[in-house]
Amino acid sequence: MTGPLVPFREVVLKVHSRCDLACDHCYVYEHADQSWRTRPKTISDGVIFRTAQRLAEHAKTHALPSVSVILHGGEPLLAGPARLRRICEELSSAFDGVAALDLRIHTNGLQLSPRYLDLFSEYDVKVGISLDGDRAANDRHRRFADGRSSHPLVLKAVELLRQEGYRHLNLGLLCTIDIENDPRAVLDALTELEPPHIDFLLPHATWDDPPPRPDGSPTAYADWLLAVHDRWQELGRPVPVRIFSSVLSTLNGGPSLTESLGLAPTDLVVVETDGSLEQVDSLKSAYEGAAATGFDVFTHAFDEVAAHPGVRARQLGLAGVSETCRRCPVVRSCGGGLYTHRYSSAGPDEGFDNPSVYCHDLAALVRGIEARTPADSVAPAVADRGELLAAQEDLTRTLLARLNGDLDGRGGERWAAAWELAAVLDGSEQGSGGLDHVLAHPYTRTWLLDALDALHEDRPGAASDAADGLPARLAAAVVRAGRDVWVPVPYSDGGLVLPTLGRVAVDGAGEHGTARVRAVEGGFLIGRDGGSGERRIEWPGPAVPGWLPVRGYALPGSGPGFVIDDLDPYRDCFAEPAAAALDASAAGRLAAALTGAWALIEERAPEYGARSAGGPLTLTPLTGLKPGEASVGRHGHGALGIGADDEAGTLALALVRGVRRAGFRALVDVTDLYAADGSWEHRMPWGEELVPFSRLLAGAYERLALAAFDPRYRDGVPQALDTLEGAAELTVGGKQLLTLMRKEF
Repeated sequence: MTGPLVPFREVVLKVHSRCDLACDHCYVYEHADQSWRTRPKTISDGVIFRTAQRLAEHAKTHALPSVSVILHGGEPLLAGPARLRRICEELSSAFDGVAALDLRIHTNGLQLSPRYLDLFSEYDVKVGISLDGDRAANDRHRRFADGRSSHPLVLKAVELLRQEGYRHLNLGLLCTIDIENDPRAVLDALTELEPPHIDFLLPHATWDDPPPRPDGSPTAYADWLLAVHDRWQELGRPVPVRIFSSVLSTLNGGPSLTESLGLAPTDLVVVETDGSLEQVDSLKSAYEGAAATGFDVFTHAFDEVAAHPGVRARQLGLAGVSETCRRCPVVRSCGGGLYTHRYSSAGPDEGFDNPSVYCHDLAALVRGIEARTPADSVAPAVADRGELLAAQEDLTRTLLARLNGDLDGRGGERWAAAWELAAVLDGSEQGSGGLDHVLAHPYTRTWLLDALDALHEDRPGAASDAADGLPARLAAAVVRAGRDVWVPVPYSDGGLVLPTLGRVAVDGAGEHGTARVRAVEGGFLIGRDGGSGERRIEWPGPAVPGWLPVRGYALPGSGPGFVIDDLDPYRDCFAEPAAAALDASAAGRLAAALTGAWALIEERAPEYGARSAGGPLTLTPLTGLKPGEASVGRHGHGALGIGADDEAGTLALALVRGVRRAGFRALVDVTDLYAADGSWEHRMPWGEELVPFSRLLAGAYERLALAAFDPRYRDGVPQALDTLEGAAELTVGGKQLLTLMRKEF
């Protein structure tokens, strides 16, 4: 198997191999693998020491920031406080200065006492307790060997963890599902205990030993979990439930949050009481020796286990599931189910190359949670233009805040003064509108992204360049807000650009220094900092010697208008190069062609014209564009690159295409429309080529607008929509967009 080695970030350390309960659903004692009988009851000093050394070595080799060690059994508390202290001491010592150590223990709780919890407080060992619900539910399986109930003692342990002094150790409750139990009563019993998390676990089963289904329903476990989900919703989601959180995360394009679902590679290994290194413990449900690797902590490094074929098989993601699963649209969320639950000893698919024995349950669970999740609650920007523009503004502000944080004082006094002024403008009714306008300028985003890249790549002068970029934008904001405050702004080559306003000369060609800008009624004053005299510039106003404004144009009717920005130094962010600044004659011809183009769009497809952009458009002339093409680049929402010499009919097509591309790009910036892009290939109906999902979705979205302007573009759109609807990559937000696209068609 190829691919990089996946290091272990989670280790299950078996500290005691026996248990004080006789749970009849336990995979350790009741299932196929009975290797526990031949292993020491308690982990030895030698195994503890070698495990700690090997694991710290593994963390150092792979520069892991942290490693989780879960103390497990059997029942780990049977090892006793002294042995558990020795384990904590050895692990803490080995990891000192190497990586953070996240210690946890999973217990049935029967032996839990202040003596243990004081020890766990000392080493910050988090405690998870197994509890299957109310007394009736818990007693169905979790009893003593003589049949006595364990429920009262488990509740005592939970209550102990809820005490003020121990509450910080509470990891939550683990509940194994039994569909004979009342799902609502189970959830009520668990939530009454106010745990920080609840984990619902499917009982381990395989195709050889399938889970019980008393009524024969192929979705009985999904139905049970969805009943829990509905009750959870009724209660106001009082506590996080990991299986629901995981499905919601994957539906929205995020990662899985549990090993039992999703396509993330496993990064877990088990150390038995005798030092044997094994695969995930649940494999003991498949057959005798299924978890074995033949390795141990005395003679083998963790890297050797990570390279074991059985471990690698659980790290292949999509390539590691069966062909049936790869074709299923919910595979991103279910991930083919837990690896153990795929096992079969018979038939053509002997082994683990099968769907989960819970396949129908998992599909029904994912679809059920999706149906219960309002799309507009997770992707409001898809359906609401105002939400999209607000999200875009939030993104730019987030990048600005990140730049301030990454500079961490390296921007010097210039950045500090500019940052203080930005805060003053943002906090005042008079100044915030001007600042908002400048932050919404598409090329402000380009400046921020370039500045962040320069810092992260440690380019020479990156900090000072970043500090020089903010004052010009604040000066433009001050002018727009009419604020009577001087803003010092660095200039080069004799002049400076005030974004959204224009370019103004300050000095002779080739000169550089610092100018100062202040708003006055009807314009602004500009002069060299420390020099005598200032020049007044009318704004808004005409071009005069030394002042070239950004050209703005109104559109007939209710259109938002557009500007031709051939001045901003960050406009060269497209795949094609930006054209040089236009002279008055060329700018006039382009403006006339653009006005004619917008009129054509209003006539044929008004819903896809300038109004669909949600605000003014910034149009930048490019060189090398094909007729009828438009370009979107590395910038914020609202900018398009267009051909400088196209006539109105060609420009109209380019504008419809460009506005649509820009809208799609803006959505992708702030919303997860798809995930696992590139894992599958899809046929492009109008090109007959195989493309990733993102390209097919973007192409179909664009062609819907083009088809309104020119019906010839309708060809292939229905087939594309059908393909998209059945694809596994779609998120909840993506499905919401697809619904809107079908309405458009």
